[in-house]
Amino acid sequence: MSTLVSLQRVYDKVIFDMDGTLVDSRTAVERAWRKWARKHGVPAERILAEAHGRRTHEVLQRFAPEGMDIEREAGDLEGEESCGEEDIVAVPGAVELLRWIPEGDWAVVTSASRQLASRRLVAAGLPLPRVLICAEDVSTGKPHPQGYLLASDLLHARAADCLVFEDAPAGILAAKSAGCDVIAIVAAHAQAFEVDCPVAADFNCISFSLRSAMRPRRWRGGGPSVAASARSPKKA
Repeated sequence: MSTLVSLQRVYDKVIFDMDGTLVDSRTAVERAWRKWARKHGVPAERILAEAHGRRTHEVLQRFAPEGMDIEREAGDLEGEESCGEEDIVAVPGAVELLRWIPEGDWAVVTSASRQLASRRLVAAGLPLPRVLICAEDVSTGKPHPQGYLLASDLLHARAADCLVFEDAPAGILAAKSAGCDVIAIVAAHAQAFEVDCPVAADFNCISFSLRSAMRPRRWRGGGPSVAASARSPKKA
């Protein structure tokens, strides 16, 4: 999929999911869940079909045998996932895009813990954002919009003026419920799924404008440009 997705709105801020959106962590995540599934006699495919984009302990609540210590198992799973940092890579175009966006104009909302999220971003060669919303920062995970609403608030922006990049149905629903525009990034998604938002292979296949300083700047499929004039925001 190499079609350029071009949005005509001018956005104030940009918010990213992490796993599968900024970083390709499929190998580490699937290895950890498959090992846990074998140990406990649970079909791995059932878990993987629902786990993407959701907090670990919420997934465990659905699949763990009765009486299991969920918090301890979640910690063990996180430790298992942390062992695969050599398999973590940035999604194409992510490094360049984050260099282009001003430091205070973007955030990450992830279902991972803060420790795991920080390690994965660093392992992928990506900067740590000023605003990083992690599993422990919300009372309810995706698909609830709490994480995206909190991120937009900390960015001092309306959710409706934020562009979100996601890769999983739970996250897309969370962002749309918050009132954000959403683009689905599918380069690192192992399973096809239906979405009701624009879809791009990676960050080299998108074009959008960001309100910055005196006039908007535009990212065009892998490279920045300065908009000739500000355009009135309109719904993409």
